[in-house]
Amino acid sequence: MAMNLRLPEQNQVFIVGRLTRDPDVRFTQKGQAWAKFSVAVNRRYKDAASGEWKDDTCFVPVVVWGPAAERVRDRLKKGSPVHVEGRLSVNEWTDKAGQKRNDLQVISRRLQVLAASENTPSEPGADIEPAPPASEPAEAADDVPF
Repeated sequence: MAMNLRLPEQNQVFIVGRLTRDPDVRFTQKGQAWAKFSVAVNRRYKDAASGEWKDDTCFVPVVVWGPAAERVRDRLKKGSPVHVEGRLSVNEWTDKAGQKRNDLQVISRRLQVLAASENTPSEPGADIEPAPPASEPAEAADDVPF
């Protein structure tokens, strides 16, 4: 017996951490900027067996599109603390050996700088928000309408 269960569509991610390297900014063939970087998110916990405090670090790839990508290049560097809001996206491709590959990344909807650095002209808490694109580039179009 099949139930017709309707689930709400929800794909939201919130992460806080530090950039693991300087943002890599590139441009599509149509001239739209995009930046990619990773954010290290730490979790500290007490090991139940040993009683010792341990650290667990997760490295999260983040992509920023449009004019916000250029602002990221100018304002962020390795070690910059950020708050990222976005959605999960999966990239799938076939490598040179013919193996199917994929990776999970966060497509940023809003990025907030948490501290000013020497090279950051903005104040702590400044937002780097992408302007809504007229049409999402083919590289980022992964929404399935169903």
